[in-house]
This record gives sequence, C-alpha cells and structure tokens, in this order.
Amino acid sequence: MTILITGAAGFIGANFVLDWLAQSSEPVINLDKLTYAGNLETLASLQGDARHVFVQGDIGDSELVSRLLVLHQPRAVLNFAAESHVDRSIHSPEDFIQTNIVGTFRLLEAVRAYWGGLPEEAKAAFRFLHVSTDEVYGSLGKDEPAFTETRRYEPNSPYSASKAASDHLVRAYHHTYGLPVLTTNCSNNYGPCHFPEKLIPLMIVNALAGKALPVYGDGLQVRDWLYVKDHCSAIRRVLEAGALGEVYNVGGWNEKTNIEIVRTVCALLDELRPRADGASYAAQITTVKDRPGHDRRYAIDASKIERELSWRPAETFETGIRKTVQWYLDNPEWVAHVQSGAYRDWVQTQYADA
Repeated sequence: MTILITGAAGFIGANFVLDWLAQSSEPVINLDKLTYAGNLETLASLQGDARHVFVQGDIGDSELVSRLLVLHQPRAVLNFAAESHVDRSIHSPEDFIQTNIVGTFRLLEAVRAYWGGLPEEAKAAFRFLHVSTDEVYGSLGKDEPAFTETRRYEPNSPYSASKAASDHLVRAYHHTYGLPVLTTNCSNNYGPCHFPEKLIPLMIVNALAGKALPVYGDGLQVRDWLYVKDHCSAIRRVLEAGALGEVYNVGGWNEKTNIEIVRTVCALLDELRPRADGASYAAQITTVKDRPGHDRRYAIDASKIERELSWRPAETFETGIRKTVQWYLDNPEWVAHVQSGAYRDWVQTQYADA
C-alpha cells in the first residue's frame, strides 16, 4: 500500500511525512512543486529511504498526477499543496488562484478518474483528504463562540478566498461524483521547519540577528495555535476513521494575541540564549502599519474531532513553543540555508535525477 501526499516539502506536509514514516512502513509518494516555501532539506533524513519517493511537479499538471496515480496505485491522496501566506496573497493573488483553486480542481479530476477505475474493494477503501484552514471562516468578534464546522464561510483575503473555493470544490466532488473525501480546517500551526516569514519563526530569527520584531498594529489580533506534530496526529486520525464527506476542525485550544506570542518568544530566548548586553529581546519589538483586511480573531472549536474521533492535542502552548524555540536554536544551518536560498542548490545536487 502507498499514499500520495501533495505539498509534502512544505512546513506541514514535510512534518507529516516525517511523522508518518516514523510510525509506518507504508511508502509515501511526495509531489511538490518546490516553490519558495518548499524545502527538501527538511526531509534530508529520508535521503536513500526507499519508503520516500520525491517527485517535483505541480498538482495542476494533470498528466503528471494521472501518471503517478496509475504507477503507484495509492490508497489515499492527502492534499497539503497550497500557496499559504496571507501577505503574499495580498500583493500577488494570481498564484493563489492558480494553485489553490485551479490546481485543486485538476487534482480532483485526476483523482476522480483514477478512483473510478479501481476495483470495488479498493474503490470503497480509497480516501482523498484535503487540508485547509480556519481562515475560510473569516473574522470573529471578541466574545463570539469559536468556529465550528457549520460556520458560514466569510473569507477576507485572496488566500482565504482561494482556500474556501478549494474546500467547496472538494465538497462538490463528494456530493456530485461520490468521491470519498475528508476535509480538515486547522488553526495556526507552529513548530520545527517553519518558513521564517511566518510570525513565530520570524520573531526567533530576527531576535537572534538583532533585528526589529515587527508586530502589526496593536498586536491584539487573536489566533488559536496548534503544534504541527499535533496537527499531523489529527490528520492521521481523520484519514483512519473520519466519516466520508465530513469536515473536522483541528485546533490547539490555545487562543493568544500576536503580541503575547512575541513576548513569549522573547522570554524564552532571554532564558535559552541571553543577549550579550543583558537586555531583553523584547526591546526589539516594534509596531508596523496593520495589513489590509487583517482578521481580528480566529478560534477553532475542536469538539467534533474529540467527540467523534477521540483526538486532542498532546502539547500545550507552553510545551510546544519551548520545543519550537529550542529547535531553531539547535538548527541555525537550516535557517541560514532557507534565508540564502542555498537549499535550492542542495535539491539540484541530491534530486537532479528524481
């Protein structure tokens, strides 16, 4: 048996592959376009491991996807592939439309054709799991209840709108064609191997470099934070036991303001890697103009996945953020390569013939 994972050189996808192969002998076909945030160095420990087959390519390449499906006969396809950075979507929305909407459509078409040709037993066992975001639900008021799976979609950025469209396509392919789909909508992930333009790794990297720690507006935007390895365990559980056509919200039960996150990172760095001058890293915090359409609050109600699939996160925010900061302190070369783009050369050396 085999599974095909798209976007599996990105932050969440790569963590999922590492987590999967640490617990299973089932091979993984890794299809990733290697855009700016795809980094095979994250998966360097799998070099030479026959259970991990990497293919550089686009989910929008129908011919390639169809060929991979026929060749490897996966029992499941997990779709992590997405353009995912809100700021980039504001400045360059077309890439998000092409990957998140058109790419998902073409992937679904290829999977539908493959699934339709399977023997009945394999057809019944097959799953298409689509990984999405809480941002499709829009913004919450301060005292509103957290997002449930029945919350109306109200996306406010080109990124979240493109993900909302992909979610609707996945739902439609289940109801129209019977494709056995599952969807997860997660809150903000954090943890090892996160591209350093995102909030937590950006704060760690900038702090250590003596640079400003930029916080949008008043910093009181609220997010729910989910340790990436907890997210991986939730996806495994949904793949294993989720009800067909259902949506499962995956959250960490950790609502925090952005400024609270930044101050927590500073305090951990003060403890683990004190500044030479003895001052706190918090002195580097600065405020910048808020971004357009910045949602004020996200919060995930993860009761359904706990009630129906008996899943809860293993990490508290306190344990997860400490592990995350320590990982960045222990892996400066990974960060340096990502910032310099050197991992592109590494990919060409290691995978030129893949």
